[in-house]
Amino acid sequence: MARRGALSRNRAARAFLLRLAWVAGILGGVGATACDRRDDGRTTVRFWAFGREGEEVRALVPEFERRNPDLLVDVQQIPWSAAHEKLLTAYVGNALPDAAQMGNTWIPEMQALRVLAPLGDRIARSKSFDRADSFAGVWDSNEVGGELWGVPWYVDTRVIFYRTDLLAQTHAPWPPKSWAEWRAAMEKLRALSPDHFAILLPIDEWAQVMTLGQQRGAPLLKDGGRRGGFSEPRFKTALAFYSGLFRDGLAPPLDQSGLANLYQQFAEGYFAMFISGPWNLAEMERRLPPDMQDRWATAPMPPPEAGGDYPGTSLAGGASLVVFRGTTQSEGAWRWIEYLSEPAQQAEFFRRAGDLPSRRSAWNSTGLASDARAAAFLTQLGRVSPSPKVPEWEQIGARLAVATEQVVRGARDADSALAALDADTDRILEKRRFLLDREASLKATEGQR
Repeated sequence: MARRGALSRNRAARAFLLRLAWVAGILGGVGATACDRRDDGRTTVRFWAFGREGEEVRALVPEFERRNPDLLVDVQQIPWSAAHEKLLTAYVGNALPDAAQMGNTWIPEMQALRVLAPLGDRIARSKSFDRADSFAGVWDSNEVGGELWGVPWYVDTRVIFYRTDLLAQTHAPWPPKSWAEWRAAMEKLRALSPDHFAILLPIDEWAQVMTLGQQRGAPLLKDGGRRGGFSEPRFKTALAFYSGLFRDGLAPPLDQSGLANLYQQFAEGYFAMFISGPWNLAEMERRLPPDMQDRWATAPMPPPEAGGDYPGTSLAGGASLVVFRGTTQSEGAWRWIEYLSEPAQQAEFFRRAGDLPSRRSAWNSTGLASDARAAAFLTQLGRVSPSPKVPEWEQIGARLAVATEQVVRGARDADSALAALDADTDRILEKRRFLLDREASLKATEGQR
């Protein structure tokens, strides 16, 4: 209950800051950041980076400043837990930096606030970028309204982590090429040990069920992101598959607070697989005992149907690099972003921070492409899709997790839970509908003149 209360307070704080940001945008817009020019003629580019990345990126600054003697880079490290609020507070207080790292799921929100500078023209003129050397689904997460607002810095997605020794005992086809094969493997795993489970799917997370819905082609939102679309049959099919894993005892009905120790319980065989991101490659090597290191591997997500495109779609995640609208140092900020996007810098940053490069060529130069466990991520990154590009998605995702948990625990049937979720989503998107309808009306009026 303490954790749930803390999360509620965090969401409330974000919502309050977002309202302040909207008011600031209406009243005054985005002010220009101050020019920071030193007596020696060099200009400072202020860059915000989050978590460990803020520490490790500092090692790349000296080479950039050597190549660009007219520029200095001032890196401010901000904890991930405070990053979102820090960005909104800085916006309201007219104190944004010149450039920043940004979680790509925040791009639609920041773009709606008119915080970000468009980057499409810069990309078109730059010789440093090759989209064919990158991952299309991750680039897509940075595009809103036909314009590019960020460039991928590092990438992540979700794949299956599994016990190779336990899967081998089932003699099931692996990796699975359909949901039916995946479920059949889970049923055989459960049969090996009725006291254990096949897969861990924390029921207070929305990413897994959202991904399954996207694999089915479910729109999630409808009417151009104006209303909820969760009652649509394709999403219902995905939810039925997901909830069936709990109903039939293949997954334990645990939330994150009920999970004692992911790594210990995985090593003990309490569950044989779980879905997670690339940060767990290093964590598994660090936290599992030595005798377990040759008994785990990774696999891409299966598609819904046999014979469909493999792998199935997974979540497009990672962090992007953005320039803030109104900065007086846009050219210097862009040169810094171009530098960080070079394959050589991507490779060096991976060696330091462990984040997966956004450039395919950096995967080759670092040996990641030939690493068996990382290779599943490389395959999966070829088929990823962003979460819906609306500023309110975080709130909607939280409501999706609640609705899913209600179905899993039997508190509601799927139809009523999804109908309630659509109603909640419609309320959350009320302001979006108003703004989009007003914009359409203004354009129509201008077209009649």
